Formats: sequence, C-alpha cells, structure tokens
Amino acid sequence: MSKVLIIGGGIVGLTSAYYLQKKGFEVTVLDKGDLSDNCSFGNAGMIVPSHFIPLAAPGMLSKGIRWMFNSKSPFYVRPSLNPSLIGWGLKFMKHATEKHVTQSAEPLRDLSLLSKKLYEDLSKEPGFNFELTNNGILAFYKTEQAREEEAHLADKAKALGLDMAVLSAAECKALQPNLNLDVLGAVHYRCDAHLYPGKLMNALLTYLRSNGVSLVSGKEVDKIESTGNKITKVFTGDQTWVADQYVIATGSWSPAVAKMADLNISLMPGKGYSFMEPEPQNRLTIPALLCEARVAITPMNGSIRYGGTMELDKINTRVNMQRVKGIVESVPKYFPDLHPVLPNEKDIWYGFRPSSPDGLPYIGRSDQRKNLIIATGHGMMGLSLGPATGLLVSQIIAEEKLEMAVESFAANR
Repeated sequence: MSKVLIIGGGIVGLTSAYYLQKKGFEVTVLDKGDLSDNCSFGNAGMIVPSHFIPLAAPGMLSKGIRWMFNSKSPFYVRPSLNPSLIGWGLKFMKHATEKHVTQSAEPLRDLSLLSKKLYEDLSKEPGFNFELTNNGILAFYKTEQAREEEAHLADKAKALGLDMAVLSAAECKALQPNLNLDVLGAVHYRCDAHLYPGKLMNALLTYLRSNGVSLVSGKEVDKIESTGNKITKVFTGDQTWVADQYVIATGSWSPAVAKMADLNISLMPGKGYSFMEPEPQNRLTIPALLCEARVAITPMNGSIRYGGTMELDKINTRVNMQRVKGIVESVPKYFPDLHPVLPNEKDIWYGFRPSSPDGLPYIGRSDQRKNLIIATGHGMMGLSLGPATGLLVSQIIAEEKLEMAVESFAANR
C-alpha cells in the first residue's frame, strides 16, 4: 500500500486525506496545531461559485491604496521592507488586469462547482451533518456605484452559466421578512450555499480517525530531506516521517515549509477576523455580503457569525481591534435591527488566508520534487474549494484522469 504524508490539517489537508483513504492509500496527516483552530473552523462557511473574479483584478490597487489610510477599512497592507511582500506585490500588480480576470473565470468557476457538488455528495454520507444549506447568498449594496458593479458581475456570472438575480430592496425584504433593511438592493447569488464549518471539520476528523488515517497533532515540520528530485524524509523534532508521496497543504505557512525542500511559493498571509453572537429570533436566514464594507454575515446553529477584513502582513498574534470595530459598525448601516457588540479580544477568532499574487490556488505536482504535491493558496475560498482540491490531489497521486483541467493552478507557474 502506497504511503502519503500530508503536511497540514486544514480543510484541504483533511479532504485530501479523505479521498486518498477512499482510494486505498495509507495516509498520515501532520499538523503543528491541535487540529481544532485553523482557518477552516473560523471562516464564514460560504461555498461561493459566485467568486470567479480573482483578488488580482483591476481596481483593487486603487481601492487598496485608499483603504490603507483608514484604520477600519476592509483591506490593509502593513508597510514593510519584507522581500516576500515586495515580490508578492509586484506579481499582484502584473496580474491585476482584465485579461487575467477573463482567463481565470472559467477555471475558478469549474473548481467551485466541483466543490459544491462534492459537498452535496458528502452531506448525504452517514455522520456528515454539517448544515449544508442551498439558499444562496445576498450581496447587499447601499450605493449606486456598488449597484453597477454587482449588476455587471451578475451579467458575467450568467454568461458563465451561474444563477444570479438582481433584486430590489422590496424583493430582498420578501426573502427575509423579519429582517429590516437599509439598502438599495442586492444581487442574489443563487448558485452559492453555506455550511457550519465547525461541524464539517469535526465530521471529517471523526471519519478519518475511524477509517485508519493517522492524524498527528502538535508536530511542526522543521526539516525536509531530499535526494535528487524526490523528498525522502520529513522531520518534526526528533521524529522522522517517510512516505512515497508528500503533500504540502499548510495554508499561509506553505512558503516556509516549501523552503525546506528548496522551493519557492509566493504567498502572503491575509489575516481575517470573525466572532459569533446568538440570534434566537432567526431574522437572518440567508448569508449576507455587505458590498461596500466587505463584511460577511452567516447564520450558524442559532447564532450569527460576523467576519471580514484582509490584513496582508507577516504571521503574527496581534488582534487589531480597529479592524474588528469596522466590522461591528458596518452591520447596522445595512440591517438597522442588528447591533453586534464589540467582542472582548479573547472572543475574537482570527486566521490567515493564504493569498497568492494572482488570486488562484496552487494545485499540482512540483517540477523540482517529483513526489511532492502542492495544495495551497486558496485565499478567502479555502473552505469553498477544499473538497475539489482534495479530490484533485488524490487523483494526481493515484495517476488517474483528473476531474478537471488544473493548468491554471500549476504549482510552478
């Protein structure tokens, strides 16, 4: 039986393990944490075929520069002479073109639709009740500029075969009659869905433990040994791990892990924040995106999860309360009856989204290390794209026909 060592226990690592186990591989997952607090747990739980526009898009440069001077803005790049940030920024600027957006749309759409189908299949399996709900997402806007941008996005989505509809404020109110609105309207991303991330991750962990996958927590990789064009050993302190195939699925930590194998992966960690509040009235039944504020709001298990911001900086443990305050203050501007309280710092979750400079994930074999697969760089869509990535990783390792083309996601692009 061929052995696979997966470094990283987030959604990409665990779904890779799931599909590899199904194919008969002997799988070990190493994670430096305790498998209970990565980005896959604290995110908004949205499955988003609607997000076929990569982060590297025209307009993001000007918006990013403007937002940098607002302490509560949704996007922030911490000024730094960090060579990695400078290199990433130059690549980002190169890719922020209409041509890149057009070339990326179909691959991102296909990856998202594959993931959504896999989530639907997974939700039918015993033990996988993770509250998958297919009622879309409402992207609310308050300004004419945002209305025009969203209507343009909806037209592009329809051309790609995705189900979207532009709604008036009254039509939005009819969908959620118990929720008061102060908006011009919304685009209903009917092609989207949502789930409860914590339940999903715990269901995956339970399944993997029960089906022979070795889940090893608290083990941080500190050395990778290679011979020729293959990895031969991975070290965590005084322990040595040997496998036939290796997978790097370590999110924002991927550049540091890849460097041990003499590889360069261009990624920057984008810190995001979230917090939960009880919502016994169940007024919000469809997840919401606040377009101008770039805030995501998702009903989860009798509560609401509020999340947002993108801070590009080195990995750190700081909690920027001004960013969280920006999330809190934006909500009643759209929903007058929802007044989330600024949480205590201890109640704020934060995680690091692995952001590639062109806004596309890395999925595929390394050219330099023939027995290594890279699966990272999903940005804000890690949970959404996790199952599709995991399935493709398993098919690459099993040398099967791939479910879809992955050239756009090449690890060495």
